[in-house]
Amino acid sequence: MKLHYFPTPAATNTLSTEQLRETFLIGGLFQPGAVTAHYTDLDRMITGAAVPTTAPLGLPTDKELGTSFFLERREIGILNLGSAAGTVTVGATAYTLAPLDCLYIGLGEKDVTFANGPTGQAQFYFVSTPAHAKHPTTLARRADVSASPIGDVTKANRRTILKYIHLDGIKSCQLVLGFTEFEPGSIWNTMPPHTHSRRTEIYLYFDLGDNIAMHFMGEPQATRHLVVRDREAVLSPAWSIHCGVGTGAYRFVWAMGGDNQVFADMDPAPIATLK
Repeated sequence: MKLHYFPTPAATNTLSTEQLRETFLIGGLFQPGAVTAHYTDLDRMITGAAVPTTAPLGLPTDKELGTSFFLERREIGILNLGSAAGTVTVGATAYTLAPLDCLYIGLGEKDVTFANGPTGQAQFYFVSTPAHAKHPTTLARRADVSASPIGDVTKANRRTILKYIHLDGIKSCQLVLGFTEFEPGSIWNTMPPHTHSRRTEIYLYFDLGDNIAMHFMGEPQATRHLVVRDREAVLSPAWSIHCGVGTGAYRFVWAMGGDNQVFADMDPAPIATLK
């Protein structure tokens, strides 16, 4: 499990392109036959992926957790980003996740495994946060999830936000998770941008194909950027904006952890003030 520690805003402004990418960008998450995991100091969030092939895969029990098993003091949200269904088994119960279905697993579940379906095309992305109380394991189908259209087609940012784990959906201790998709011709996400000092966020860009996303980060008056490719994740400290634009169609998973689960709790960064 790789550890990620973050510099101050002032130190971030001194980083080279490669240093910026090494600090804030995660690639290589989806490895066939393996589980990858990255532990961050963003509210102690862990992000990773499980790509089962012929044998089931379990959550890691690395020493960085400080516990005897992964979910001893944690909760986790899992999204199937593969092209076919797969199975997540929690204890003695198996849950089948079709593409873009989400499973929440609460604190205390010791035995969690990932397995492929008949066609072998499931790929599981996950984000985990510390937990203080147990909430029930819950499966949400994409067809049943709350979908909120937002944005303006004339500004190329008309999009739909699909919320899975949030105050009015799957209950959790602090994890908030969903994904955003775009109407044809719209390519800007979260514009105008914002920060939220009471929580931190991780984006995973997917379905980019050969396109790229230009992801903007940093303080609103000292912005930086990252070139992001398919299935790469960006780590966003509380002081950093997080928005981007694609050279073609894409989606992105967003996940937050921190003090406040209110989705609209954010501090706007008006376009006119950006530098």
